[in-house]
Amino acid sequence: MLKKLYLPKLAFQMKQKFYRYHIFIVMALGLFLNSCVSREKVVYFENAQEVQSSILAADATVRIKPNDAITIRVNAPEQAAAMPYNLTKSLAVGSATQANIELETYVVEQDSTIMFPELGRIKVGGYTNIELARKIEDQLRPYLKQPLVTVRIQNFQVSVLGEVRSPGPVITTNNQLSLPEALGGAGDLLITAKRNNILVARAEQGKMTYHYLDLTDANITSSPYYYLQQNDIVYVEPNAGQRQRAGILSTLSTYLGLASVAISLALIFTR
Repeated sequence: MLKKLYLPKLAFQMKQKFYRYHIFIVMALGLFLNSCVSREKVVYFENAQEVQSSILAADATVRIKPNDAITIRVNAPEQAAAMPYNLTKSLAVGSATQANIELETYVVEQDSTIMFPELGRIKVGGYTNIELARKIEDQLRPYLKQPLVTVRIQNFQVSVLGEVRSPGPVITTNNQLSLPEALGGAGDLLITAKRNNILVARAEQGKMTYHYLDLTDANITSSPYYYLQQNDIVYVEPNAGQRQRAGILSTLSTYLGLASVAISLALIFTR
């Protein structure tokens, strides 16, 4: 009698172990498939060894545009003679007797001009920082001995959105900003980012233009969109797996998880 009772119980326990073993296999398979990412989809400039040399995009340097905020510093061997050409502002520090002197910024007007001391209204739009500095030096030579001019854009920024660690504006005072530098300023791409389809949106001649760049291709440096311009928008879209995970019941791991739950429930109700 005891033997008759024991055998069904033993068979049921073996059945449970069999189902549990298969549940483990199914879950492990789901995790493995969900985590597999090919090297080509992750590595930047994957074909760099195949490219002998890349021609950098022409006109990579940022050019001054209306609404840009720029600073212009004028130096000369006789610094006192250069002072009237440096507009400054005082910032209070600690007490009324202490102040920090900074250069005043010029906001470029819609006609691409600014009002500069002694020289009057001059055109600055369309020039690079260095080109504008050389132009002002030439115009100052009749009034100032050996002038040395430095121009900087203070509000140059691009917006980086999508699958990056820190989406938002990336600001620089350099003369140029490349796409990898902008992505680095946003904390780099997430593993879920689609690296071969980076969108750069740019306002040109009163209209928006859109271009897609492939970070896995070393020839990207020859694109006119490799170096960014003022107010460019960079959007990094999620890869296919990430888009699927954003949906409901749309990935293999989700279905495998449901299958595991179903098997577990079946074991419970068949006891």
